[in-house]
Amino acid sequence: MFTLRNKIILLILLLFFTVHLPAIANTINELESNIQERNSEIRELEEEISELGGQIDLVGAEAKTLENALKQLNLTDRKLTTDTRLTRQKITGTGLAIEELALGIIDKEQQIQIGGAALAQSLRNIHELESRSFIEIIFSQDGFSGFWNSVQGLQQFQGEVNGRVHSLQALKREFEGSKKASEREQKNLIAYNVRLGDQQEIVKQNKDVKNILLKETKNKESNYKELLNERLARREALEQELRDFEAQLRVEIDPKSLPRPGEGVLRWPIDSVKVTQYFGNTPFASKNPQVYNGAGHNGIDLRAAPGTVIKNAANGVVVDTGNTDTVHGCYSYGKWVLIRHYNGLATLYAHLSLIRATPGQEVSTGDIIGYSGNTGYSTGPHLHLGVYAANAVRVVKLGDIKEITNCGAAHIPVSPPNGYLNPLSYF
Repeated sequence: MFTLRNKIILLILLLFFTVHLPAIANTINELESNIQERNSEIRELEEEISELGGQIDLVGAEAKTLENALKQLNLTDRKLTTDTRLTRQKITGTGLAIEELALGIIDKEQQIQIGGAALAQSLRNIHELESRSFIEIIFSQDGFSGFWNSVQGLQQFQGEVNGRVHSLQALKREFEGSKKASEREQKNLIAYNVRLGDQQEIVKQNKDVKNILLKETKNKESNYKELLNERLARREALEQELRDFEAQLRVEIDPKSLPRPGEGVLRWPIDSVKVTQYFGNTPFASKNPQVYNGAGHNGIDLRAAPGTVIKNAANGVVVDTGNTDTVHGCYSYGKWVLIRHYNGLATLYAHLSLIRATPGQEVSTGDIIGYSGNTGYSTGPHLHLGVYAANAVRVVKLGDIKEITNCGAAHIPVSPPNGYLNPLSYF
């Protein structure tokens, strides 16, 4: 028969996986409640941001007037401010999640320690019973019936121990999973803090744009019309000069150096994809990767409210970044990033509000490289996405190779016409 000591040990084994320290359990429950409340607030902010983004798009589709331009900037300010509120909530929520995981880890550590000690003692008792000789066990029991009960009890005890061993192993796996989850949340927290700083900078930029617009137009519609016409004329002149220059470039492109056109070769740089302008001269999405021929639109435009996170489309290296707005009167890509990928393609992301990539940086698919905006010549907030044969595109200072009106001091990607590829062939 089991001794009193063995029964106590078995009782501990049966209970230690279901008993938690009340203080830790209560604190975890409180944290979980706070996290749920925070998640509810995050969903409300996301809905508000989506609604403001839709309003910005609607205003952008209306007539190009000073009133609408200011309305769009005001809506953008509200949207960007809400972005920062959302990020702050995510920072707080992530901090709570990390705290909850930390307490859970402590709780599991304590359970493992208690369970391990009880299990070790049980194994020692089993070993003690099994080490006794058959004759000793027979003569220590009250007849054969007592012996048989002892054998059955020992088998049951061993079964319980085996079950607790498996439970202890499962608890260890949970412990390791919680540690990995905590490490992921720590990385998220760092990323959110970086994003908050970026968003605050974009808010400031938007206010500066509004102030400059009011200063340039003196808050008069007639002055705004003149400003738009001047920018359009300079943009068209630059485009024609670039077409003439690029038509003279010659690069042989080996089709075998390019990935086969198909969905998923590149990953979309934004989460919600809406194409607002297609590639080349056609209004539809051609699957022919070479339809530019030096005319029409040399990429695609994607709807993207200001401050939208822009992600890298595939593993590669940042070739260069630039900002044509630093050259007065040069209405082009604004802030841009060019990335050369390891699959033979290169991608351009233009009209950004903020750049988060540096030349020479190695980037992975999905890495944040910037935020969408309305810089350069842009009739409204969007992302210009270009795709090239990697060996065809290069970055040049325009004034070093050709006399370019207003943009001679600007650095910009250029390519012969056959180097421009239809982005929709690879997404």
